[in-house]
Amino acid sequence: MDEIGFHRCLHRPGTLLDVGAHDGGFTLPLAALPGARVLAFEPLPASFARLRAAVAGLTNVTIREEALGDAAGEAVLRLPVVDGVPNEQWASMAKDYAGHGPRVAEQRVTVPLRRLDEFGLEDLTAVKLDAEGAEYEVLRGGRETLLRCRPVLSIEIEERHRMGATWAVPAYLDALGYDGFWEHWDEWRPMAGFDRASMQVASADPTVFAASDPYVFVFYFLPRESSDGMLAKLRTGAATARR
Repeated sequence: MDEIGFHRCLHRPGTLLDVGAHDGGFTLPLAALPGARVLAFEPLPASFARLRAAVAGLTNVTIREEALGDAAGEAVLRLPVVDGVPNEQWASMAKDYAGHGPRVAEQRVTVPLRRLDEFGLEDLTAVKLDAEGAEYEVLRGGRETLLRCRPVLSIEIEERHRMGATWAVPAYLDALGYDGFWEHWDEWRPMAGFDRASMQVASADPTVFAASDPYVFVFYFLPRESSDGMLAKLRTGAATARR
């Protein structure tokens, strides 16, 4: 089951949050779910322009040219520019790209920064979060929303973007009453069974593409009070898809 499959399986009508929407690869399938209203954040101007074109005419999608974090104001996004081509999907508030050799330059973009809690959401049912190392700050800025709404979450967390992130983010969510899982070949396993030394080996250099096999970087978090039932539903959904 992939990340979209997770959200389809556990879908509840309400607001779905897409943080790091890029050009709409997740926004569009989330918007197609019944009773869904999507709130998508994409701070990079070029990516936002493509996102705006992709969702044109969709009345259940709101897009914002802002980043999310644990403060309001401005943030600096750093993009690696490899052989003259900006790598937008690695734009990060948490790391820089100095020291990766002559093929890599760095572009900096100052963007508006907001806290999720500012939006006062009452019906948030799901979150997809991809912030290239800034996941912890995004979640801190949405603490009250997470406690109030209890959405399910899929989060990309990579040590190559921020050392210690695969410990810090699950620990923070554990304190908020969330159980964390990772999935491999339709097997849903708790965070305690995740072996960083063998399952998340990759370079922070944007010119190096080799990675461990498996390379697990998407993690799933379920509100503890509903975790058993949701996990059973995910396992049933995975078994059904294999038939």
